[in-house]
Amino acid sequence: MATPLSSLCSSLVPRPLSLEQSLTSLPFSKTHFNFLSLTPSLSSHRLISSSSPRLPTLSFVPKSSETEPAVLESEPDIETLPKEEVESALKEASREEIFGVVQVGGRQFFVIPGRYIYTQRFKGAKVNDKVILNKVLLVSSKTKTWLGLPLVPNTVVHAVIEEQGLNDKVIVQKYKRKKNYRRKIGHRQPNTRLRIIGITGYENEPYLSLPEHMIPQKV
Repeated sequence: MATPLSSLCSSLVPRPLSLEQSLTSLPFSKTHFNFLSLTPSLSSHRLISSSSPRLPTLSFVPKSSETEPAVLESEPDIETLPKEEVESALKEASREEIFGVVQVGGRQFFVIPGRYIYTQRFKGAKVNDKVILNKVLLVSSKTKTWLGLPLVPNTVVHAVIEEQGLNDKVIVQKYKRKKNYRRKIGHRQPNTRLRIIGITGYENEPYLSLPEHMIPQKV
């Protein structure tokens, strides 16, 4: 005959469950488990409203096949001279034994009185106009040298415009494979021919001289 104590202990001991009872006792047995529910849906996210500020759009300038002539950084002084004065100035320039280095439009040129150089186009200038170039980097003779730091003070180069012309043609070809794209473009850069007349203003500036034994002697 079972005592009340034994019946109480038997009620506390867990009994083994069957397979059906174990499945029904799981917490997800009453709900339909779907793996697709793990992926986020569009309804769970907030869409950005159309009233949000947009990034500024960039505007591109269309390319042109023609390039504008280069403009000098500092326009030199230009003065028109008659033809007679130009010819007399060239005769005097051929007698000078001096040379210099001048900067025109970001480039440096070796100048000698009586010779000519080609520079970029002087916009608005005409033939026989006198040009004063004030960016002189160096002046030198047979025995003396004037060095600029970076320019020689109070020194200018006088020149006359002889011609407004064009450089030799430069051919540019473009090709894109499998795109049926071929372009052939020619360009002639405008230039100005300057005849150097003389170099002035350096006489009273400090200079460097050669030793006497290095000075060339006339035979």
